Amino acid sequence: MRRLLVGLTAVSVLAAATACGSSDDSGGPDGSGSSGGITEVEVGLIPIVDVAPLFLGQKKGFFEKQGLKLSFSSAQGGAAIVPGVVSGQFQFGFSNMTSLMIAQSNNVPVKAVANGIASTGEVGKDFEALTVKGDSPIKSPKELEGKKVAINTLKNINETAVRASVRKAGGDPDEVELVELAFDQMPAALDAGRIDAAMVVEPALATIKSQGGREIASPMIDVAPKLTVAMYFTSTEYAQEHPEVVERFQAATAESLAYADTHPDEVREVVTTYTKIPADVLAKVTLPKWPAEPDRAAIEELAKLGEADGLFKRTPDLDKLLP
Repeated sequence: MRRLLVGLTAVSVLAAATACGSSDDSGGPDGSGSSGGITEVEVGLIPIVDVAPLFLGQKKGFFEKQGLKLSFSSAQGGAAIVPGVVSGQFQFGFSNMTSLMIAQSNNVPVKAVANGIASTGEVGKDFEALTVKGDSPIKSPKELEGKKVAINTLKNINETAVRASVRKAGGDPDEVELVELAFDQMPAALDAGRIDAAMVVEPALATIKSQGGREIASPMIDVAPKLTVAMYFTSTEYAQEHPEVVERFQAATAESLAYADTHPDEVREVVTTYTKIPADVLAKVTLPKWPAEPDRAAIEELAKLGEADGLFKRTPDLDKLLP
């Protein structure tokens, strides 16, 4: 809980800076803004390719059709977004499944409401990868023992995934030094030699490849072939008090996911509106999958690994967490 409180402070600062936009909150009765019959909701997210469907859905009018207007605030990871949603600062958030399961196992009142993203299931062709510099002597995750590896936040899905890859390669994950670093800072840190490896997602992965970096593993796939990596969520209180807003958000998000999954060119175009990735690098970005429903079996496998790594105080109740 102390970590969640620290995260809340961090996300409050980030929200003030609001790298992805600002809220025009007029203080409607549902805790969000309301104007002309449109309900304004704030969404906490990470400015990465994963969340492109929401930006695209807003652009295409899918949310407006449901009577919603989204405002976006950015954070470094799902662990920081959770307290922002629980406190009511955001009505919805985007978080990796491990952070949501940690929260649920700590009795933090969160409820997943819509699918987020999934792995492609193709090793070496996923939207995420464990990477090293092109001239690094490291060839396998086993060789990361005693090395410094960057993940966006500790105790989240990327930690579990890195540990899974090291373990699968025959190494001891407890011997790997994991350090926190924002995704967009990883390419420069890796290129400068401040870290030995980086667990990245797009568009940082494409940037690292453009610098000559290379992949040594696809950690999400090492967890499960087609892993549900992240979902959109709200607080249980908000879900109970405003079920109609949640239903409209679910409907618009489902339409956005389906559209994004079949319009990759438009996804790449909208990514330029909230990241600084160059067009030539963006063209090489590997897109994730945006299925309509989460993969329960894959999430259960992720939960087992998280439990083995000591991330949970008690076993997460997936029946309560998942929609």
